[in-house]
Amino acid sequence: MGGRALSAEHCRNNCPTAASLLRMLFSRMTVWFQWIAMDSSMLSALHMDRMMEEVEAWRRNPQAFMSSRYGATQLLPHVVNQQAFVLIIEGFLIFNYRPLNELMSRRYFLQIPYDTCKERRSSRVYTPPDPPGYFDGHVWPMYLKNRQEMEEMATDLVLLDGLNDREELLSTVLQQVTTDIEDLRQR
Repeated sequence: MGGRALSAEHCRNNCPTAASLLRMLFSRMTVWFQWIAMDSSMLSALHMDRMMEEVEAWRRNPQAFMSSRYGATQLLPHVVNQQAFVLIIEGFLIFNYRPLNELMSRRYFLQIPYDTCKERRSSRVYTPPDPPGYFDGHVWPMYLKNRQEMEEMATDLVLLDGLNDREELLSTVLQQVTTDIEDLRQR
């Protein structure tokens, strides 16, 4: 399917009343002085307070939020008048943060098996690089721990198979989001 951020941006680009928040914009890791200066697999590695401020700004005035992020020309007058806005929040651990999780009306989790995850991780270039054994000794165990917590906390979680065709998965998600938008417009 591709990465979470790419998928979120694809959905945003195909829904004229959607805005997106990408988790990577709220990372506390700005400079690495030593390996694992901040463990990115823990909520403390993220500025969840800043992310919540952005979510609240969108909730107060989604039109102003979108105009400030994407420019006023993105919103067509007939779309604005229909008043159905969508906020797409991308990132790992977003379902593990209860205040954010409680605001979501749809939850999608893109899952891939261990071998695929390890292969994708090893193809990325990190500075500094992962030390030997880091994936098996830390990344995967933390993923399993965080996933268990997420599954206990998140309701109505839709699990997507990350090995399926990207366009097919995105089409499914967009169809569900479009149906939700139509339902909101009819209220």
